[in-house]
Amino acid sequence: MRPYSIFSVPAGLNAADRQARRHALLRLGLAWLVMMQVMMLAWPAYVRHDGLPARNLATLDWAIGLMNWTSLVLTVPVLAYSAWPLWRGAALRLWQGRVGMDLPVAIGMAAAFVPSVHATIAGAGDVYFDSVTMFVAFLLTARYLALCARQSCAGGRRDRLRRARALLTLYADRRAAVFSAVQLAATFATGLMWIWIDPGRFLSVTVAMLVISCPCAMSMSVPAVMASADAALGALPRAGEADTRAILAIAARKATQNLYGSAAFHLLMMPLAAFGWVTPWLAAITMLVSSVAVAMNAWSLRRGYLDTHERAPHGAAGCHAPTAANAETP
Repeated sequence: MRPYSIFSVPAGLNAADRQARRHALLRLGLAWLVMMQVMMLAWPAYVRHDGLPARNLATLDWAIGLMNWTSLVLTVPVLAYSAWPLWRGAALRLWQGRVGMDLPVAIGMAAAFVPSVHATIAGAGDVYFDSVTMFVAFLLTARYLALCARQSCAGGRRDRLRRARALLTLYADRRAAVFSAVQLAATFATGLMWIWIDPGRFLSVTVAMLVISCPCAMSMSVPAVMASADAALGALPRAGEADTRAILAIAARKATQNLYGSAAFHLLMMPLAAFGWVTPWLAAITMLVSSVAVAMNAWSLRRGYLDTHERAPHGAAGCHAPTAANAETP
């Protein structure tokens, strides 16, 4: 077992960084705890169908209404506290006149939460509290891993990683601006179509399109990849310049794969919502599948590079990735 772990708090970490780490862990823990409870409370609505006897259906509907109210109460602190960095990031970028990855994140959370509150109060309609809490939990997990790995990396490599992270984040923000434009344009056009076809379904279809295309996996792309890159370098205390360049080149490639792959996945899910085929359980499953795929692709960087490094002859630093050694980040 390797002695290195990104979860070990560095001895020289200053008070401000320690506090930031504690707050990030608290936000993450709250998000995961609430997500598990809300997913459990959402299960009766997943299995509800009109084929049940009338008396059983009435009892089930009453229970679902009660569970929706419980989910609402549990979700509010997640959005108000755990997701606060996401709201702040989106507001800051808008104030600066720029579109970052936090903007489509905020749009997706608001589009899922606000109509769910209305449906809970009205006692009719779909609720997406499970998707909201899952989204926050997954994204905060990726960012917490990136924070831990970033703080555990010391020396001159930290500056290299910081510059690479800044470049990849800028690259992702530009793609987020394009994604937001396409997402909102497609939603607006579909909404107009449903106003003409069936005005009563306009709101539900519009909400479903924004929820199903909520870029959870896309927003995890860079944090997850950089956490993997930081962890790979941290596990190689004697890594040379060739190792650093190779890992950063692989990180750039993995981040690009995640960004374009997840964006395509999110957008390809939108036709399902456009035809009115989206349900809360389907939105939750698609978010889970895409997020896990991004996480696995990102973490394969660390696993694959370290396995190759261990098989390489001693003293042959950098020879295991000759094709990536001279690559540059986007």
